[in-house]
Amino acid sequence: MNETSNSVRSLDASDQESQASTGVHWLCASRRVITVARNAFREAVRDRVLYNLVLFVLLLTGAAIFIGELSGGQERKIIVDLGLSAMLLFGVFIAIFVGVGLVYKEIERRTIYAIFAKPVGRGEFLVGKYLGLCLTLLVNVLVMGAGVCLALIYVNRGWDPLVLRIWPAILLLYIELMILTGVALLFSSFSSPALSALLTFFIFLIGHFSSDLKSLSSSMGSRSARWLFGTIYYLLPNLANYSFITPATHGQTPSVANVVASLLYAFIYIVVILAAATLIFNRRNFK
Repeated sequence: MNETSNSVRSLDASDQESQASTGVHWLCASRRVITVARNAFREAVRDRVLYNLVLFVLLLTGAAIFIGELSGGQERKIIVDLGLSAMLLFGVFIAIFVGVGLVYKEIERRTIYAIFAKPVGRGEFLVGKYLGLCLTLLVNVLVMGAGVCLALIYVNRGWDPLVLRIWPAILLLYIELMILTGVALLFSSFSSPALSALLTFFIFLIGHFSSDLKSLSSSMGSRSARWLFGTIYYLLPNLANYSFITPATHGQTPSVANVVASLLYAFIYIVVILAAATLIFNRRNFK
């Protein structure tokens, strides 16, 4: 009886030690990811292109004010349309051209050897780089959104209800940029920056016409063609779900169910993309 109780106690103690070691491992891994993300954010902020893009969008928003004054009472719609469209356009440029260089720069400068000489896993490195760029995009989107809001307040000579109504559309726009950043990181894990940028841009274009792909697959007479277009439809991200610019110009907001579904879809898609990028990156030889 005593031997049985002692064995049970030893099993409980080993389980507790295993759980404690697992918790410590996850804590250390999280710290390493945060460190990589912080360094990626600092590096992206030091890039003058980001400042130029934000400045350009703010200038574009200012230009929308003067254009709106000539449009016969459509100032608010023009400001929101131009502001959110510019936010998406330059956010895509940041996600693509900075995203595809996250891994390549480390390889080109050979700093990746020093990074992996430390207890940093390749998956932790990729996730940290991804989170760092997402943080950079978040800062840029917030600054651009604030510029659009200030333009609306200026045109309305006071508070405008659209100032609050455009933020759900901005949230969906940012989620789209997060997905696109993951796609750029996936391609950059195995290809050159030029090819990665080109492929990511194609994914961005096709993702906004994914509903057409589904219609095309159902209208095809050949079974193999239906299977091909159907597979492409489900593999590529459905970015059309995140395009809410036109309704936002009319003061409409997406439903809570739509936002939650979009968040869940993006989370699953990003996890799958980062897992695939890690799998590919782990097999890559830097020698």
